[in-house]
Amino acid sequence: MRKISREDFIVDTVVYIVIAFVFLVTLYPFYYSLVISFNNGIDAARGGIFLWPRQFTLDNYKAVFSNDQLLGAFFISVSRTIIGTIASLFATSLFAYGLSHKKLLFRKFYFSLLIISMYFTGGIIPYFILLSNLKLINSYLVYIIPSLITAWYAILFVNFFQSIPEALKESARIDGANDLVIFGKIIVPLSTPIFATVALYMGVYHWNDWYSTAFFTQNKKLRTLAYILIDLINRSDLTSILRGGTTQKDAAIAMQTFTPETIRMATMVVVVIPIVCVYPFLQKYFVKGIMVGSIK
Repeated sequence: MRKISREDFIVDTVVYIVIAFVFLVTLYPFYYSLVISFNNGIDAARGGIFLWPRQFTLDNYKAVFSNDQLLGAFFISVSRTIIGTIASLFATSLFAYGLSHKKLLFRKFYFSLLIISMYFTGGIIPYFILLSNLKLINSYLVYIIPSLITAWYAILFVNFFQSIPEALKESARIDGANDLVIFGKIIVPLSTPIFATVALYMGVYHWNDWYSTAFFTQNKKLRTLAYILIDLINRSDLTSILRGGTTQKDAAIAMQTFTPETIRMATMVVVVIPIVCVYPFLQKYFVKGIMVGSIK
């Protein structure tokens, strides 16, 4: 067993202290929000809550899940995240697979357009006009179609695909496989790390995006959970927060149990928990996918 020197012990101690401090600073805000979301709202307004609920209650979450608008937004966010992520993975990976062929005609030109699109945009007004001409304004498809292909993810895919030995593709072509068969039966199974990494990024984007809802939809039925959370943060009136079937009488009764702040905290926890639950299953692919996909 190697003997640890005094210098190593001091360095290790400092590193562990710094890591513990960063961990606490990062984790505590979320933990505090969780504690407040489980506390009686009127009691929480008094302050002095730090480590655990002083008056435990589930009323905040009952209010969140009993609001028709929040439930509808939750469904929109879930469906958008699932459909948008799968569609984006399919479109971006196919596009990148084509670009990964070094003998592709005008390949450098296509790459130049891809790079330019990463750094320059037409701005919000031309983008709005484009979506309007495509009949995507105030449509569910505005969440899906504009994000089908993302330049940065396409580049990650291209670099990863190029790291796969060309001999595998050539042997498949000799056996009579076309490009789609090669992509589906050889490339995709070998590219699990980059698919998982990009899926995580795309899923987080779709789940957290409120921008598209704010600018490109007016239909309340198309609002996402992230947009609802932003709306709650900007509101102070409990009646307006609980709108969606809640009467003035119900709101008056609610004032005895929870406050806008506790409702916001409960909603935030509901928004964050799905991503927190999914991340551990994709974490083992995350570093490998990013390193291999960006190494060239």
